[in-house]
Amino acid sequence: MLMSQLDRIERGLIKLSVFCGGVALMAMIGLTCANIFVRTFADPIRGTFELMGYAGAAVTALALGFTQKQRGHIAVNVLIQRFPPKVQKALNSFNDAACALFFGVLTWQLIRKADGFVQTGEVSETLRIVFYPFTYAVAMGCGLLALVFVLSLIRDLLHEVRGPR
Repeated sequence: MLMSQLDRIERGLIKLSVFCGGVALMAMIGLTCANIFVRTFADPIRGTFELMGYAGAAVTALALGFTQKQRGHIAVNVLIQRFPPKVQKALNSFNDAACALFFGVLTWQLIRKADGFVQTGEVSETLRIVFYPFTYAVAMGCGLLALVFVLSLIRDLLHEVRGPR
C-alpha cells in the first residue's frame, strides 16, 4: 500500500519535472530560432549564450529522474553479468544506495548554494539575471534522481524479503 502511494508520488514528480524541462527546452528552441532570424537583419540577441547555458543545465537536470526510471542511462554491465544473480542484485542495491546518497548530498549542497545566491542577490554578467532559480531547478532534478534511486533500492529490498512474484 505504502509502496503504491510512493510510486504514484514518484510518477507525479517525474511528470512535473519532465514538463518543466520540456518548457525550458521549448524556450531554448524558440530563443535559438529567434536569434538565427534576428542575426540576418541585426546584431544577435544579447545574452543568448547565457540563457542557453542556464536553461540547458535545468533541462538536463530535470530529465535525470525520468531517464533513470526508464533505465536510459549508459550502464556497463560486462563484468556484473558474469556474477551470480544474487551478487548482481547486491551490487545493484549497493549502486542504488551509493547513488541515492551522492545525489542526496548534491541536492542539499545545491540548495545551500541557491540559498546563498538568494541572500547575496548575485546576478549574471550580461543580462543581470538572478542565478538562484536555475540552481534550484538543478537541485530539484538531482533530488528527484535521488528519490528514484531510493525507491529502486526499497523495491529491490522488498522484492528480496517477499520473494519473486
